[in-house]
Amino acid sequence: MDTSVKKIFIPMAMILVALLFILGGAATSTAAKPANVSCPATIEWQLAPQAEITSFACEVGTFKKKTALIYTVSIKNTSKEALRYRLNIFLLDQDKAAGHLIPRKGKPPVVKPGETVTVKVPFFNADTMAKNLLVVVKTIK
Repeated sequence: MDTSVKKIFIPMAMILVALLFILGGAATSTAAKPANVSCPATIEWQLAPQAEITSFACEVGTFKKKTALIYTVSIKNTSKEALRYRLNIFLLDQDKAAGHLIPRKGKPPVVKPGETVTVKVPFFNADTMAKNLLVVVKTIK
């Protein structure tokens, strides 16, 4: 390839790849705020289309005898097939993150269509509420 063609081709290819990532969305959508949220933080939601958060709460308390910031999340399977989910909560202003498999175990470990499962996600040694959160729910197949 001629060097002048390389100078044009490589940046154009990089721009095309970036646009594909931006427009593709990686199978999650930035969803509207769920109806039942009792947490004073600013929350960005990235939810799989097959999941609905029916309630989201946060509190500072004790979890397994340790001080923790505890998030209680209820997720409903809105698809027609049994699925397993991966929940991630990022405390953006505290540089902390935690994840949870939903359900954690079972034979098979899935949430049936229309079923709602509630989990508690603790952040140990955290005694202040986060101001900015990112909540991500993905499906696992």
